Amino acid sequence: MSWELSFIKEEDFRKHVENTITKYGTKLEPYDIKKFNSNIVDPIKILFDKMVYQASWDEIVSNEISRQRDKSNNNDIGYFHQRIFQYIDKCYVPDNGKDGGWDVIYKNDDGIILPDGDTVHTVYVEMKNKHNTMNSASAAKTYIKMQNQLLSDDDCACFLVEAIAKHSQNIKWETSVDGNKVSHKRIRRVSIDQFYDIVTGEEDAFYQMCLKLPEIIESVVSESDKVCVPNDTVIDELRAIASTLDAQTDELSMCLAMYFLGFESYIGFNSKTLEYKNNPISKGMALDSYNRTINR
Repeated sequence: MSWELSFIKEEDFRKHVENTITKYGTKLEPYDIKKFNSNIVDPIKILFDKMVYQASWDEIVSNEISRQRDKSNNNDIGYFHQRIFQYIDKCYVPDNGKDGGWDVIYKNDDGIILPDGDTVHTVYVEMKNKHNTMNSASAAKTYIKMQNQLLSDDDCACFLVEAIAKHSQNIKWETSVDGNKVSHKRIRRVSIDQFYDIVTGEEDAFYQMCLKLPEIIESVVSESDKVCVPNDTVIDELRAIASTLDAQTDELSMCLAMYFLGFESYIGFNSKTLEYKNNPISKGMALDSYNRTINR
C-alpha cells in the first residue's frame, strides 16, 4: 500500500508513534488491586458512578484505571504533538530548555505570509495541548516571552499553537499582562490544523495525519517488541474477594469487595459486615495480606 502523507515519511511517522507509546512508561504496567488502590479509591463515588451510568463492574473498574492512567498521559500526548515536527521539512524542535525554550521553530527562506499580509521568515512556537490549560499568570509569562522575541528579531512571528482549540483559527492573541489587555499582530493564537497548513503547504495536512494515525497505532501496538499492552487483573481480584463474602446477592458481594478497598479498617467493615466463607481473616488484616491468602 502506498504512503499517502507527503509531508512525513512512513518510517518516521511510525517511529514517532512508537516513541510516543513507549513514553507512557510505567503507565503501561498492568494494574493489580494493590496498584489500583495505591492512593485509596473512593468506593462511594465508584458505586454512584456505576449505578447512575448503568455501567457493569468491568466497565466501572476499567474507567477508574483509565482515569488513574490519564492523569499523567497528557505530557505524553504533548510529546506527540510537539516532536512530530522534527520530521517535517523546515521545522526544528529544540531540546528542552535550548534555543529559548521554544517547542518548535519554523524557518522558511521563501517567507511565511501572515493573515494581515506581513511576511516573516521565522515562526517561534509555544505549544499547548488544550486551549484552557494556561492560567492568567502562565499566559502573561508566555506573552512577555513572545514580546521579547519580537524585540530581538523583527523578521519573525510568535504562535501559541493549541492542539485542542475552540475553533480552527489563526488570530491575534489577546490576553492580559499586569492587568492591561495586550495584543500584537505578530503574536498569534493558532489551532494546530492551521499550523500544519502553514508548515506543510497542505490545507488538510492535520486531517490527513489523523486519518492515518489509528492504522499506525494499531500496527505498532501489535507488532512492536517495545510496546507491551497491559493485562489488568483488578476486576478478577475483586471477584475473587467477592466470592468469599457471605452476602445476599452477587451484586452486594461486589459492592462489599469494593467497599473493602477504602473502608477495610472502618467500624463494621472490619469485623461485622465482611464474613468470609473460606479462610476468614482477622480484624484489621491488611489488603495485600488478604490477596496473598486468596491467591494461595
